[in-house]
Amino acid sequence: MTFILTVSAIKEIIEDWKRHRQDDAINKRRVQVLRSKSWQSLKWTEVKVGDVVKVLNDEFFPADLVLLSSSEPQGMCYIETANLDGETNLKIRQGVPGTFHLVTLEAIGNLCGTIECEPPNRHVYEFAGNIITVVSNSSTTTPLGPNQVLLRGAQLRNTPWVCGVVIYTGHESKLMLNSKSVPLKRSNVEKITNNQIIMLFIMLLVLCTMSIIGNIVWANHHLATDWYIGFGANYREHFGLNFLTFMILYNNLIPISLPVTLEVVKFVQAFYINWDLEMYHEDTNTPASARTSNLNEELGMIQYVFTDKTGTLTRNVMDMKMLSIGGKKYGKPPTQTEEDETEVFRPVDLIHDIDKGDQIVAEFLIGLAVCHTVVPEKEDLGEIQYQASSPDESALVKGIARLGVVFLERSPETVTIEFRGQRQVYQILNVLEFTSDRKRMSVIVRTPDGELKLFCKGADSVIYERLASKQDFQPITYSHLEDFAILGLRTLCIAVTELAEDDYASWKQLYYEASISLENRDKNLVDTAELIERNLYLLGATAIEDKLQMGVPEAIASMLKADIKVWILTGDKQETAVNIGHSCRLLQQGFRPFVMTEATHDGTRTQLRNFLQKVESNSSRETENSLVIEGKTLIFALTPDLRMDFFQLAHACKSVICCRVSPSQKAEVVELVKSRSKAITLAIGDGANDVAMIQAAHIGIGITGVEGLQAACAADYTIAQFRFLVNLLFVHGARNYKRLVDVILYSFYKNICLYVIQVWFAFQNGFSGQILFEKWCIGFYNVFFTSAPPGSLGLLNFQCSKRSRLNIPTLYKDSQSRRHFNIKVFWQWAFNGIYHSLLLYWLPVFFFKHDAVFGTGQSGDNFFIGNIVYTFTVVTVCLKAALITTAWDFLTHIAIWGSILLWFVFLAIYSQVWKFVPFSAEMYGLANWIYSCPAFWLSLFLVPLACLLRDFVWTSLRRTVSPSLVEHVQEQELKNEDPSLYITLQYKRSKSQENIERTKMLTGMMVHDASSMGIVPPQQPAETRKDWLPPNSGFIDIECFVIDYQPEWVRSVQSVV
Repeated sequence: MTFILTVSAIKEIIEDWKRHRQDDAINKRRVQVLRSKSWQSLKWTEVKVGDVVKVLNDEFFPADLVLLSSSEPQGMCYIETANLDGETNLKIRQGVPGTFHLVTLEAIGNLCGTIECEPPNRHVYEFAGNIITVVSNSSTTTPLGPNQVLLRGAQLRNTPWVCGVVIYTGHESKLMLNSKSVPLKRSNVEKITNNQIIMLFIMLLVLCTMSIIGNIVWANHHLATDWYIGFGANYREHFGLNFLTFMILYNNLIPISLPVTLEVVKFVQAFYINWDLEMYHEDTNTPASARTSNLNEELGMIQYVFTDKTGTLTRNVMDMKMLSIGGKKYGKPPTQTEEDETEVFRPVDLIHDIDKGDQIVAEFLIGLAVCHTVVPEKEDLGEIQYQASSPDESALVKGIARLGVVFLERSPETVTIEFRGQRQVYQILNVLEFTSDRKRMSVIVRTPDGELKLFCKGADSVIYERLASKQDFQPITYSHLEDFAILGLRTLCIAVTELAEDDYASWKQLYYEASISLENRDKNLVDTAELIERNLYLLGATAIEDKLQMGVPEAIASMLKADIKVWILTGDKQETAVNIGHSCRLLQQGFRPFVMTEATHDGTRTQLRNFLQKVESNSSRETENSLVIEGKTLIFALTPDLRMDFFQLAHACKSVICCRVSPSQKAEVVELVKSRSKAITLAIGDGANDVAMIQAAHIGIGITGVEGLQAACAADYTIAQFRFLVNLLFVHGARNYKRLVDVILYSFYKNICLYVIQVWFAFQNGFSGQILFEKWCIGFYNVFFTSAPPGSLGLLNFQCSKRSRLNIPTLYKDSQSRRHFNIKVFWQWAFNGIYHSLLLYWLPVFFFKHDAVFGTGQSGDNFFIGNIVYTFTVVTVCLKAALITTAWDFLTHIAIWGSILLWFVFLAIYSQVWKFVPFSAEMYGLANWIYSCPAFWLSLFLVPLACLLRDFVWTSLRRTVSPSLVEHVQEQELKNEDPSLYITLQYKRSKSQENIERTKMLTGMMVHDASSMGIVPPQQPAETRKDWLPPNSGFIDIECFVIDYQPEWVRSVQSVV
């Protein structure tokens, strides 16, 4: 116990010390603070609210600041917020309009005013406040928003210096308020283990109570005959003392070393994930990363995968492919060829329309050039790099630049573009920012001609609602949008409206009042924006391609074969999501689609009930179902009275796609499945909108993509590409599950084997509490003599090769079904341990019932028989580990045979210690007695054999009569044969429907989808077929491949070439 607690304490101390060093290094950073009319260098810990600080280029902000001024014109600065949201693109911040001219020490020192702001909160993207500056006894109130705030943890970039006033410091800064621990996630294996520990503890209490009763009964029976023992008159009153004695005697029945063993095993398993080169993405230099090791085994039990689309299934590398302007379509549909990869969007007909001065085309392109939040950054050679928070915006700006409409510069009040060689400056009057609720962005500009215009860019669903009644291109543009969506392209609509000066002036006052309100500012701003975003004139639409990542279709196909249900939860429109579903093989031909687009509660209820009736009528599952549901319908489907119907329908479907869903709806869907199905769920995403879903699932996977690291920071594991998820689940997940459950079951088994022997010994010592084993031997049992086999099982053992697991997805069902660890299996191992302990004690007692007499005239005592029993126990439990080991290497041999040898060496040395140190006299000379006893060596062979004979025979019979698919694969690998050659496949009609179903179950292959497993159609020339095979699969050319399943695995292969 002391050793275990010491190891745990040292681990916690080291981690706390590392955190303390990191915190101390941050807190000792220095910053220039305005004190006594001069800049003084102070530690971050000395900065107070109200201080004016000066931050230099590439320095981090020490607190949350309001930007007063900077070295750039109009108080602009660039910051990087990677520490806050993981986004590495630069963001622009603008100083307070009334203070950005304060650039000297004297001017800043004379500043007088008051800041009103909301209390400290954790909302990084929100801020509401006002700054009231006093000049010549007159005050001016200026609204403050997120664009005027510099948050702690962000870094100043490409700006020599900024000055700001501190509003939140220390633990009240937004960064610290967001620094909370992620939701505690416990694996299903851990929960079952804890419950069984409670049951074992109850069993321990029962054993102690029974032992006390046995002591009283034995004393009453021997009180008259064995008076010399000295029972005393009050032996019945020592109940509490006797109970404590037996608690100490039996307490090791629960393996207290198990937590440390599991922690070490999981820790090393996490490194296996980090070191896996097959999950290393060379293009981005990104390896897989296990951010936690507590859920390693959970990866082997996944039944549901919830995935985002953009950046997760797709590359999130956007490229403009097509446009619809004024009812005319430009560009050509994308293809999957290498030529399409390098082709630049520059349609000849569009260039012609631009050159001839088409007014609609010019208005459309100008709208794209000014309506965005992209920040241009000029490099040394004069090239412009665009920093954008959204890949869509970056793709649009880069796309129009190829057409001769170049975005050049941005200031807080202007945007400069170059339109076909002519430089134009647009004055930015207001920016109505994009939010997930608004689904649009607008800018109000004054054109070089002095006109007031509002450009609006957003989803077609919100743009069409705000169009004026008379539109020239509305129907044809909508048709183009549908065509784009069918091609899997991401779409946005562009609209414009001209504003009257009087209308804008009155609206501007309302907007100003909303912007300075401290309560419900966001709602007030949204309501005010609605007043001016109306009567829009539709200009056209954009279509951006976001191609699938490499290997996504194969990955999803493998998951479906492993009975993992894959749900796509995306914010894209229905047509785009469905097209991606077909591209990645989630939706397949022959699936019966259920499409839900109802916009009312009653309509949703009716549609759910109708679809459920169709599912129930197809109880034989002759046809697989798929479900596509819109976000507006999902709102009603998740209400308390319909959520159960929705789950039943979704559960009956092979694939589910939820489109137009918000981040909170993603999390709700995951929570619904978790609560209703009790299945193990996994959520995978790459953006900030996936964080809620990732944290809601049992396991969260973050894709380290171009949308930043917010998803990765909230995840349990991170990978660079979706296809790596197959390796993570099928190889690491399945192996970790089997390894962990073997460690747990074996640890309980070996403890029960040894410590239940004390119960059997109690029947012979009158339940007196006498120990059979020497105290240090008891302590060293888990620490030294049986510690290596669990480590070997947890780190080195595996059932079959990585290639077999990847090529045969149905192997995953072995761990997914949890058949290796449940209450039944646990108690089978427990009772097996009790059975072995029974033999390990009573067989030696039987062999030595006439005692052993040595040449010195001495005879064996209780420690003599105790050390013999102890030796048999160590040998038996080590051989039991060997019996369940399926992968042998040098370290495995050392762990098992070395543990046995270690005990024999220890006994020989320990029995001589008393000769030199007055310590453990009862062990003195025991090794000589034991090793010189012929009966010991005979029983050393017979007793472990008697214990393990039943285990060996049962395992052999089961593997012979009813082998599992995993065991079939093991046998083929032992023969150095490729197991994929023996995957049962039936092209022709089988003798019975039962054989067909059994074949499908064993192979995980649908007859019509043989291609995904590398089965090549014979009609194609062999030399042209290798590119058609999935990666890491053997090349199989089949002219005639007919196999009927038989217990011997394969009985007939007519021809395999």
